[in-house]
Amino acid sequence: MKAQQHALVLGGLGVIGRNLVEHLASRPDWRVTAVSRRQPDFATPANFISVDLTDADATSRAFRELRDVTHVFFAAYQEQADSTRQVSVNLSMLVNAIRAIDAASDVLQRVILYQGAKYYGAHLGRFTTPARENDSRHMPPNFYYDQQDWLLATAAGRPWEAVILRPDVVCGFAVGNPMNLAMVIAVYASISKRLGLPLRFPGSAVCYGKLAQVTDAGQLAAGSLWAAEHAQAGEAYNLTNGDLFRWQQLWESFARYFRMELAEPQRLRLGEQMADKAPVWDELTRENHLLEIPYAKVASWAFGDFIFGCDWDVISSTTKIRQAGFHPVVDSETMFLRLFEEFRQRRVIP
Repeated sequence: MKAQQHALVLGGLGVIGRNLVEHLASRPDWRVTAVSRRQPDFATPANFISVDLTDADATSRAFRELRDVTHVFFAAYQEQADSTRQVSVNLSMLVNAIRAIDAASDVLQRVILYQGAKYYGAHLGRFTTPARENDSRHMPPNFYYDQQDWLLATAAGRPWEAVILRPDVVCGFAVGNPMNLAMVIAVYASISKRLGLPLRFPGSAVCYGKLAQVTDAGQLAAGSLWAAEHAQAGEAYNLTNGDLFRWQQLWESFARYFRMELAEPQRLRLGEQMADKAPVWDELTRENHLLEIPYAKVASWAFGDFIFGCDWDVISSTTKIRQAGFHPVVDSETMFLRLFEEFRQRRVIP
């Protein structure tokens, strides 16, 4: 019988971490310890601990008893308005976590680090597509670069290995994690419907017709398990659903799901236009007996503005990971509709 592995998941209640925790904890050959600032809102056999990863001493104390961790999945992230501060904070969390668990566990085998299409400059404007793992970097700062360079250099001198996964726009179920595009769309549609409005794509007309991609959190969890057991050490792999779409193809399907009229795109600054909609959301929550999630935590309108303002194709090549042995593909339209229904069944949206 295969020996049981012990996973340490950093960022255990984010959209990546929560789904990974559930995926691994459901398997008899894995035991899970997760790190999160909050306690889980769902039943799980995973052990959750809370620690500030920017505090090296606190992290060392929290991990001291984790002597049999075999795999680390680093999905922790802190948004910072200043790019230099974003580098320092997110690098310090990785450094503190890996140093602490390396000191605690002498059976550590592999560290999985999550990045995204921002590695290729997707947040800056048009970039070479389909983006490949060995593409040139853009002008820094970019905290992905600092984290990757430190991790690979550190792994080179240790008995454990490192693997990099690069998903893009991860979508899944996670309560209180606003950086989830599926929730942005679902909440925006629900509020629009409540106000008697048609469903409009809130981004630019150009973005409406550009090619886009997303990553199902379940697909990423399966790919993470593959990366832990089969990926080549020291390598980076793009991991998306494996399909491409244009928002104009999906928005009609979204309108049908929410039983709304579809109208032409209208460029909105969601961060501004949705700022005063908390009372509307509170009404929807009360009347439909939804989970009471603070409006500020239910959806990140700034994230929606970023995604729906990309007037360029966003495409990552998944050839490398498929050739390496990870083959699943997810239909993105089906994924969104499944998530909307899951949000509804879990009383997150009306």
